[in-house]
Amino acid sequence: MNSVILVGRLTQNPEIVEVDDSKKLTSVILAVNRNFKNADGIYETDFIRCILWNNVASTTTEYCHVGDVIGIKGRLQSSKYEDENKKVHYVTDVIAERVTFLSSNKKREVEEGN
Repeated sequence: MNSVILVGRLTQNPEIVEVDDSKKLTSVILAVNRNFKNADGIYETDFIRCILWNNVASTTTEYCHVGDVIGIKGRLQSSKYEDENKKVHYVTDVIAERVTFLSSNKKREVEEGN
């Protein structure tokens, strides 16, 4: 079974890119805190690239901004590529199937105004 669930903060504003056949795509980096401290007593953070497609990408781009907390349910996908020196690099991404908005700037603005 290939299933991933992450909760973290967006490190950048999502931006839509249209790829062939009018498919929509956005790539975000999610900052996810580890739930244990390192040898120095500090919680470390992992920065994980997540790929969002079509409706999930559009909705996330519309409602979420840098610093917002989101939850992502998806799967891991590995790929490889060669650089100009013919060195092979492996990349693992999370392909999002579902995104939950746990906090957003819009929501905070509404709460602050009340």
